[in-house]
Amino acid sequence: MKLLLVDDSTVMRRMMKNQLGQLGVTDTVEASNGQEALEVLASNMPVDIILLDWNMPVMDGMTFLKTVRADNTYKDVKIVMCTSESEKSKVIVAMKEGVNNYIVKPFTPEALQEKLGL
Repeated sequence: MKLLLVDDSTVMRRMMKNQLGQLGVTDTVEASNGQEALEVLASNMPVDIILLDWNMPVMDGMTFLKTVRADNTYKDVKIVMCTSESEKSKVIVAMKEGVNNYIVKPFTPEALQEKLGL
């Protein structure tokens, strides 16, 4: 399983990567914003899951999500929004735009495991 971590925080990416390693997911690639993530995604297919932050510079998570969901190449890639945006209305918007799941920061390794379906 290959996973793409997209978050503008280096610390958050490192924490998630450690948690994923504890869950047995070691094949990960990273990006610090949506624009970089599009490039990383294209050059690292097949990617199975994308853990996606919402608020990032350059290109935010929602714009990235819409771009990826509009491209049939990535129709089978599971996307989990991983953000501090906890309002129900935000969750609904993300689900309507095509995320497969949603997890609010901070989270436990067990919650991450459940949301990723591991």
